[in-house]
Amino acid sequence: MPGNEKRGANTDPDPDPAPYLFLTFEMKRADMSRPYDAKKSFWVPDGDGGFLEGMLESENGGKVQVTVGHEKKVFKKEQIQQVNPRKFEKCEDMSNLTYLNEASVLHNLRSRYQAKLIYTYSGLFCVAINPYKRYPIYTTTAVKIYLGKRRNEVPPHLFAISDTAYRNMLTKGLCQSILVTGESGAGKTENTKKVISYFAMVGARESKKVKDASKVSLEDQIVQTNPILEAFGNAKTARNDNSSRFGKFIRIHFNIKGKLAGCDI
Repeated sequence: MPGNEKRGANTDPDPDPAPYLFLTFEMKRADMSRPYDAKKSFWVPDGDGGFLEGMLESENGGKVQVTVGHEKKVFKKEQIQQVNPRKFEKCEDMSNLTYLNEASVLHNLRSRYQAKLIYTYSGLFCVAINPYKRYPIYTTTAVKIYLGKRRNEVPPHLFAISDTAYRNMLTKGLCQSILVTGESGAGKTENTKKVISYFAMVGARESKKVKDASKVSLEDQIVQTNPILEAFGNAKTARNDNSSRFGKFIRIHFNIKGKLAGCDI
């Protein structure tokens, strides 16, 4: 998943991440204004692996007639799936959906993606869809939004997952794990970098006077480790020009105060 490089001088303020994280009132109003009937609104297959929304007209045995747009189509009863109420449009956590079916999940992910909201929760999981664009949602400003917040207090984001793991480690005194998985090009390597960067920022040690100005801090050393691994283990595939060809187990060590102490890969 693309990174968070900024254009301009280093003194420029971070771009506002809010449009890429929060639902706006205009989005909610537009979604609520769309027609919906709790008993007649259904998803029907479009023939290409996706679904279209339609209105149920009639049912005859195992067959149903559904109006899609201005066209009436006939489907088997088991092919149609119920549409969720409009209040669940662009839902942040899909485990809250009234009808948790395949069509509703795909529609929710697609509608959020089209609104530039690439992160969505599904229970304990955080689903990320690669935008193949650079969104300003990994900056220091974005980190401050999630720092010390509960998951339900802020929009879905990888930082919320990272911060939850970090806080659980501090309060419970137990090791925490984050599993990043997905197909080639989904953004596993980039998201892993963002997790490491987040821990480097929240677990940064107090600055001390350094006699050798060329000495690199531990936080920077950990963040800069991934590009070295990529040089040895990445290759071009049909879906990804920079695909990781091996799995990585990264273990980050913190001291009793929650400050970075080391890293194993």
